[in-house]
Amino acid sequence: MNKHILEKDVQQFIKANREKSPTEIALKKSPFPNVSSAELASQIDGWQRSVKKLPTWAYSEGIYYPDKINLEQCSSEHTALIKQTLIAKGSRVIDLTGGFSVDSCYIAQEADVVIHCELNEKLSEIVAYNATILRVPNLICKATDGIELLKQSEDDAFDYIYVDPSRRVNQGKVFLLEDCEPNIVTNQELFFSKSRYIISKLSPLLDISTALSSLKHVRYVYVISLDNDCKELLFIQERGFEGETKIHAIRLFADQIQTFEFTYDLERSAMSRFSEPQNYLYDADVAITKAGAFKSIGKAFGLSKIHQHSHLYTSENFFPEFPGRVFQIQQVLPYSALKKNNPFVQANIATRNFPDKVDLIRKKYKIKDGGKTYLFFTTDSNNQLIIIDCIRIR
Repeated sequence: MNKHILEKDVQQFIKANREKSPTEIALKKSPFPNVSSAELASQIDGWQRSVKKLPTWAYSEGIYYPDKINLEQCSSEHTALIKQTLIAKGSRVIDLTGGFSVDSCYIAQEADVVIHCELNEKLSEIVAYNATILRVPNLICKATDGIELLKQSEDDAFDYIYVDPSRRVNQGKVFLLEDCEPNIVTNQELFFSKSRYIISKLSPLLDISTALSSLKHVRYVYVISLDNDCKELLFIQERGFEGETKIHAIRLFADQIQTFEFTYDLERSAMSRFSEPQNYLYDADVAITKAGAFKSIGKAFGLSKIHQHSHLYTSENFFPEFPGRVFQIQQVLPYSALKKNNPFVQANIATRNFPDKVDLIRKKYKIKDGGKTYLFFTTDSNNQLIIIDCIRIR
């Protein structure tokens, strides 16, 4: 951490040039003897990456930004807010894999104390400094291995263990839970001896059922999406819990939060009903589909499915609270009709349970992207290929 970056004239330069290209700044000579052009560019790049993802950091004077990989890997403020709601007031928390501390800082607003463990000494120093700027006095930074610190702690030293296992090991990506670092599967007994609750932030690519078979005492699973992009999975383990896991699909969009709760037992027992497309079409948010609430969501809103494997829903009446996109259907065409006469010059195209990909359809029928028209190429309940022509109303 180069503390010369925090000098007033350097900070003024960064603020005055923060809208410029970091590459452009890096190629110019630095006006400061103790701060290189590369360091100036790095701070400007950090601010630009934080504007939407971490606005509190971006608009706090004097924030020191770490290497871009730390910003790429950290949580957004939107998802950090969800974790904050999981922490009981006045709790003792240890973050085993602290990183840039976005989650820790939000958790600290509810907790009595948060121990932030980070092996990278430079990053730990940056986090400790930023905590003073952000006024998070109960964030205690330790430049150490979180697992080792945990081993040295007394039993029941904490109320919550928070861990975000690294999915990059030896410069390569790993996809099995047991291959991540730290290994939260083999360390479960250690974790439960030190804390009642374990909160694990896991990759959105992870298979939820597989993880549930590896992790003990999982009380809740949170599937979190932001603007229809699945960002992360949270597994909440409670020592001694033996009941059924409750799944929370959380949709974050346009500064709003929608939550849908269900269990896999309810999902298995639910019965879907099917129909031809009616007046409205519903396309569930990725949080719903990743969570696997394919039948539960239809039952909850009284919707019919277009086809068992299409995961598109329809109704006569409008349900504005549906967690996903809602469309008003204009017409339904057999796919074969498009081959004879294509009336669509421009449209937004999506495919569900359909043999051709979007790019191939655009190329084959010369349909430009965009406009107000939405076309869903799918299969109906009679196994016929159809096109649902609609406009988005929500």
